[in-house]
Amino acid sequence: MTEPKPWFAPKRFGYGAGLPVTWQGWALLGGYLAILAVVGWLDHQTDGRVRTIGFAVLVAATATFVSLVYQRTEGGWKWRWGKRD
Repeated sequence: MTEPKPWFAPKRFGYGAGLPVTWQGWALLGGYLAILAVVGWLDHQTDGRVRTIGFAVLVAATATFVSLVYQRTEGGWKWRWGKRD
């Protein structure tokens, strides 16, 4: 079975992922930023329950986003010193 095409390029220096390299990666990043905008709006509400829901959405969205980026980064996440693998 072939491995799925990576959505994100690896960072050249450091640990983690770089910018998206496919439309799926850009769509994931755009969707995450949209969720952050909604959570920011929810944070400005006066009702504490709405703010709590916003925080829960933020935690769930961030965990999902990081997990997908980790799975879809070419070569995985590891420390890089600038040389191409």
